[in-house]
Amino acid sequence: MTDSPRPRDPRTALVDRWRDTLLAARSGAPGPGAGTGPDPLPYAENLLARWDEPQRRYHTTAHLTAVLDRIDALAGYAADVHAVRLAAWFHDAVYRPDRTENEERSAALAERALPEAGVGEAVTAEVARLVRLTVTHDPAAGDRNGEVLCDADLAVLAGSPQEYAAYAARVREEYGFVPDEAFRAGRADVLLQLLALPALFRTPYGAAEWEARARHNLATELELLGSSSGPR
Repeated sequence: MTDSPRPRDPRTALVDRWRDTLLAARSGAPGPGAGTGPDPLPYAENLLARWDEPQRRYHTTAHLTAVLDRIDALAGYAADVHAVRLAAWFHDAVYRPDRTENEERSAALAERALPEAGVGEAVTAEVARLVRLTVTHDPAAGDRNGEVLCDADLAVLAGSPQEYAAYAARVREEYGFVPDEAFRAGRADVLLQLLALPALFRTPYGAAEWEARARHNLATELELLGSSSGPR
């Protein structure tokens, strides 16, 4: 009897995914040596070290993996899926829950790192644009790359009740330094902003499979936040 194959280490799998995406993104770089560049491994290690920072509870490598998996599922809707995958790697690369400029700093990191890694100007600009789009998760009509990234990032909202509760609990842990009343008010504002979007999901798959369940989860959390605040 042969031994069953050992499951691949998740970190190794992420490094492989980074390498494959970076090499594919480099192929469109203009000029001499197009498609070549520095060793991808140090860039992967730097990014993974960021995603492993101790202040993270939800915005971890597990979240990165989930977003990449969803991009794979939605790849057919993207105009440049390699740029979307790179944007996933960078979209929370800078994350401090006590700061408000995380997306901008993450986009700036992409603008510095990707040219060094051999990625062309146009793809780098698109990646940075996509990272900044995650501030609002509200891509313009026809923004196929933006639709795929935002849908992949928000798909966590459409989990089962147990999965959604675990997600919400991890978000609360990241904001453990915020008093309960202030957290409830701030979280409610976020939920209301999401519910006010004309559509949470813009790809056909996301609209069909995730929209209704996500809105139900958001509304349920909003109701629970109100009930936990006590009499007014």
